Amino acid sequence: MDLQLTGKRAIVTAASGGLGYASALELAREGAAVAICSRDAERAQGAAARITQQTGSAAYGFAADVADAASLEAFFAQAVAALGGLDILICNAGGPPAGGFLALEDDTWEAAFQLTLMSVVRSVRLALPHFTAAGGGRVLAITSSSVKRPIENLTLSNALRPAVQGLCKSLSIELAAQNVQVNGLAPGRVLTERIDALDAALAQRRGSSLEAVRRESESQIPMGRLGEPAEFGRVAAFLCSPAAAYINGSTLLVDGGAVTSL
Repeated sequence: MDLQLTGKRAIVTAASGGLGYASALELAREGAAVAICSRDAERAQGAAARITQQTGSAAYGFAADVADAASLEAFFAQAVAALGGLDILICNAGGPPAGGFLALEDDTWEAAFQLTLMSVVRSVRLALPHFTAAGGGRVLAITSSSVKRPIENLTLSNALRPAVQGLCKSLSIELAAQNVQVNGLAPGRVLTERIDALDAALAQRRGSSLEAVRRESESQIPMGRLGEPAEFGRVAAFLCSPAAAYINGSTLLVDGGAVTSL
């Protein structure tokens, strides 16, 4: 399916690996030029080089900490200069630390707030002038299935990911007249380094094996398996494309049916 993204220009934050990388890769497969960032410049540049090698599309990698306002602003300036404009923004960030409520101090809450919510606030703010110049744009925020169902030992994610969803819903109403569509994409258990780390920590807490934790996880997913990053990335590319022209203010779960609420 041709998603008609050839010539589009996209920024994907925190995309040297995991779901951010998968999203950037699929955009590039569809012909978009992409700019990505990571806190590690070498990782960002290496990921961008792999994207270009695999797709033939232009890809640029820069160092940036999405939780830091000045760093994020500098990244957007570099990215837009390299791309020549901006049509698509995918907001991604590393997951906030695991932990129960009583284990979390104020400074941990503040850091998670900056990483999870304020990175989206600032990214959209930085993108809007360029969307105006382009005649419109797409915003996609990568959140988590925790926006629908709290996840054990992920108090920060359970609290802050729904805040991102609420922001996206508000923006979808406020920005629609400017031809800017805003949606969320909520992954369930997709095979990434984050999931590997969370499963390893859970196995350690339980005195169990990683394999046992993974089997239990798979048993709770109707499709009986974890997702592949490419499966998530293809949905992200679709939501950023003209094929999704009438989807606005929605949050789509990519979780194999794990969240069973209506």
